[in-house]
Amino acid sequence: MERENFRSRLGFLLVSAGCAIGIGNVWKFPFITGQYGGGVFVLFYLVFLVIMGAPVLMMELAVGRGSRKSAVGGYKALEPKGSVWHIHGWVAIIGCYLLMMYYTTVSGWMLNYAVKFATGAFEGMAPDNAGSVFGAMLSSPAQMLIFMAITVVGGILVCSFSLQKGVENITKIMMTGLLILIVILAVHSMTLPGAKEGLKFYLLPDLGRAKQAGLWKVATAAMNQSFFTLSLGIASMEIFGSYMSKDHSLAGESLRICVLDTFVAIVAGLIIFPACFSYGVDTTAGPALIFMTLPQVFLNMQGGRIWGTLFFIFMTFASFSTVIAVFENLIAAGMDNFGWSRKKSAFINLFIILLTSVPCALGYNVLSNVHLIGPRDILDSEDFIVSNLLLPIGALIYLLFCVTRFGWGYENFLKEANTGEGPKLSAKLRPYFLYVLPVLILIIFIGGLI
Repeated sequence: MERENFRSRLGFLLVSAGCAIGIGNVWKFPFITGQYGGGVFVLFYLVFLVIMGAPVLMMELAVGRGSRKSAVGGYKALEPKGSVWHIHGWVAIIGCYLLMMYYTTVSGWMLNYAVKFATGAFEGMAPDNAGSVFGAMLSSPAQMLIFMAITVVGGILVCSFSLQKGVENITKIMMTGLLILIVILAVHSMTLPGAKEGLKFYLLPDLGRAKQAGLWKVATAAMNQSFFTLSLGIASMEIFGSYMSKDHSLAGESLRICVLDTFVAIVAGLIIFPACFSYGVDTTAGPALIFMTLPQVFLNMQGGRIWGTLFFIFMTFASFSTVIAVFENLIAAGMDNFGWSRKKSAFINLFIILLTSVPCALGYNVLSNVHLIGPRDILDSEDFIVSNLLLPIGALIYLLFCVTRFGWGYENFLKEANTGEGPKLSAKLRPYFLYVLPVLILIIFIGGLI
């Protein structure tokens, strides 16, 4: 069967960026930027994105484009005879399933809140009571299961068409909508009374705040964010490399994906901080910021129902674009490894993902007493395995596969990365990739375990 391809370069960039752009861009990036010295953190983040995130992204894309296969087949096509690198391909597929076991639930929260704001569920509510809506949603098995199921069925439906008609077309529409919405929301936030103080707190470099947190902590937090923002290590990006044309070099395409991802993360802060400062609402709530703090802001705001609806539609697009991207990887794995048709692979994955997503959806109500790893609930346990183990270990394996003679080899990787127009990698970077980059990834891995 002939390999599917993206219809356009824009389609590839928007789908790949859609995979990278997720919930973490919106709540985590602004929150830790504010916590770790504003512009000081952003500077650290951009440096690590260029020296760490982009190179590993290039390697995943190179394995995909060089092999024209998904996770397992990609390794098999490029690994030296008799080696077992492809075992990591199966681990990567398991990682994608694990990620979707909780991400579909969280994506369902976004859709649930978009519906709540649109239908006026928050109308007339005192701002201080906004947090109770989140608690009521978590404790309702029906709400949690229904919105998780809508996310799963919707994502599989999109992927069941073809790469171009389903994944590319729908993601293009969603990503365009996301970029328009985020700019509208940011402009509105920045025009609120008192917004200036929020902007200063968010973006002006504050060495005092950075020193208070500890510069080492600021650097490692930036390193973590630059790595995790791109979802590297479980082949979620490799699949899009397998659909790419060879017209453009991978260094240029990787940097473009990083720029889009960073743009959304930074502009999300332009929505959150001016609005929170304008209405005197606490900005240190972390993950709760989205569901407990921001609804308070919207309830205080004139036309808050409209702004709240637009914000959660934006969040739904951000999370659903990731869902579609990872589903595409899982469906392609079924097609490549078992010879299934796209429709058959989509149908089988629909049942697997629906079934495996149920424990997380019930993890705050029926299964609230279940703790899998230490005190962590089901969602946090699944997230710990993916984020703290599978992503850094997987990224390290891709790196070693691409730069050592035991894997694909640096010359082969370099040839693939430099094929096409655009910026080229230098052969002189091999010592950096071989001796420095693995250490940076190990720092992230050890830090995550600690």
